[in-house]
Amino acid sequence: MPSQAMTGLGLEKSEDDSLRALQFILAAWEEAADAGVAPELMAYAALYTALTDLVSSFGEHHVSTLMDGLRGRILGGEFTVCARTQ
Repeated sequence: MPSQAMTGLGLEKSEDDSLRALQFILAAWEEAADAGVAPELMAYAALYTALTDLVSSFGEHHVSTLMDGLRGRILGGEFTVCARTQ
């Protein structure tokens, strides 16, 4: 079943493997959210799973280089979906 996010973007029938992988992740995310799992806990679990798989495939050095590159992108707002107010 396509996730609401994929359907909203019109991508639910994509044959692109990256988009299909995203569809599975979004569907699992929605299912966990519906079950009451906190989004930050899902995010930590997703990061842990992603990093362990990447290290297994590419090694610690390459993954640490990837993570080093994320710092500037995070601080530059690339992953900020909405502005936080404090």
